[in-house]
Amino acid sequence: MKNIIFLMVFILVGHLNAQHPPKDWYHNDPVTSEYQGIGTYKAYEELLKNRSSVPVVVAVIDSGVDVEHEDLATNMWVNAGEIPNNGVDDDNNGYVDDIHGWNFIGGKNGENVNKDTYEATRLYKKYHYKYKDANEGNLSKDQKNEYKVYLKVKEELEGKRKSAETNIEKLKEQKESVIAGITSLVALLDGKAITKENVSAIETDDSGAAFGKNVLMRNLSDEDSFETLDGIVTEISDRFQGGFDHYQGQLDYAYNPDFEPRTIVGDNYGDVYEKGYGNNAFEGPDALHGTHVAGIIGAVRNNETGMDGVAANVQIMTLRAVPDGDERDKDVANAIIYAVDNGASIINMSFGKGFSWNKKAVDEAVNYATKNDVLLVHAAGNSAQNNDSSDNYPNDTYEKGFGFLFWKKKKSATWIEVGALSHKSDKESVASFSNYGKQNVDVFAPGQEIYSTLPDNEYQYLAGTSMASPVIAGTAALLRSYFPSLSATQVKDIIMSSSDKLNIDVQLPGDKEKLVPFSELSVSGGTVNAYKAVKMAMGTKGKKKVKTRSKGA
Repeated sequence: MKNIIFLMVFILVGHLNAQHPPKDWYHNDPVTSEYQGIGTYKAYEELLKNRSSVPVVVAVIDSGVDVEHEDLATNMWVNAGEIPNNGVDDDNNGYVDDIHGWNFIGGKNGENVNKDTYEATRLYKKYHYKYKDANEGNLSKDQKNEYKVYLKVKEELEGKRKSAETNIEKLKEQKESVIAGITSLVALLDGKAITKENVSAIETDDSGAAFGKNVLMRNLSDEDSFETLDGIVTEISDRFQGGFDHYQGQLDYAYNPDFEPRTIVGDNYGDVYEKGYGNNAFEGPDALHGTHVAGIIGAVRNNETGMDGVAANVQIMTLRAVPDGDERDKDVANAIIYAVDNGASIINMSFGKGFSWNKKAVDEAVNYATKNDVLLVHAAGNSAQNNDSSDNYPNDTYEKGFGFLFWKKKKSATWIEVGALSHKSDKESVASFSNYGKQNVDVFAPGQEIYSTLPDNEYQYLAGTSMASPVIAGTAALLRSYFPSLSATQVKDIIMSSSDKLNIDVQLPGDKEKLVPFSELSVSGGTVNAYKAVKMAMGTKGKKKVKTRSKGA
């Protein structure tokens, strides 16, 4: 039991003074650096130094962006056809005062959706009244398909709620055990400061105090010092609180069929093609995720502030469609269409889910972007799952296709699915949480310990395929900026073809005991290399591009 508790404590408490790699590790050259970076610095210094560039608009569909951040403000997209804050749709695009983009999960009265349910919960609620007492033998073919979905989401919802309740109780027990152990250990210090040196000197046969010593030795750095027990208990309680909040949120919001925040938006949710709903609250109630993503793509370079984005001549368009919960297909589709119609060349999508309410609407929007030469970059997900055998939405495969004369399966030619690299090397090169797939993940990019912008002029390390995706989006923006004749399909091909092929075995995400060839985890079998991509682009002749940008999908 102690080993289980200790493992949970180590994960939840973490190092009180964690050691991080260099803030710019992912910009470094993978050949001359100890890290598998993308060679951004080398590309700018050796290949792009005397070349001109054009501005490229990158749409960030996410939780919102702090448009006034010191490292982002001058690189935010500005809608030149709109007069700020006059309450008029000056450019007649259907959105009022959309200066930097749009918020699809806000209401006309200024309110904004923060928490939302997961898609499985919505589908459960949709089908429960129809199939809770159903006899499968009496159902039609279409009804049987819906019934299968119902059973699947019912199992997930009930299982997740039960698991959340269990985990809350476990956390309570673990917290009490940790605090009791540390209390016993601190009593043996006899008034001395709680430092690593003092703790290490304690010898005890008391099992509780020994446990407390083990926890502190793992989590105290050489510089940490707490004068009182209250100080260390507060620190540990704060760390546990994140776990409590996570599981309580699953009960209150994510897996709660009775929670319905959509009334805030005030749209006709049944009309997936409805336009114009939402507001222009670009930041929303929690723009941490979106601001971090935006910084990776386009934080101002070489300004001696914070950090550098991958792309230099870039304009960030913010499209808020991702709450604390699953994004809704209607909002994603409309955000993609807005991005295309308002000049974005690249769309970053650092979100995903296991079920889809209306895949057809998203497919139509993706197809519209593809036809208009827009590159769509999507995070593969953080479930350590094989996307070849597990559902992950949105994705590049059209549900019914857009074939000639007859419906057939077809994929978007301008979609890139991105897995995450860690900052480690050799067998630990792949982030342990990253999804993968020989057919459905295209390429890997740095996605662990990524330092970038946060709201209110802050910066922080975060991890996820959410961070890997904007590394690719930034690289694509770099290419389209310096080589504007390249089409979206050419940019995708260059990024994948120029990627570094790691001829090594790596730990399979989710099973560190199993080693697999890195080449088996993605289509390209490689990791993005901006330097090599630029070199390849220099020898590539661009294609003539036709952009319709008519009236949306």
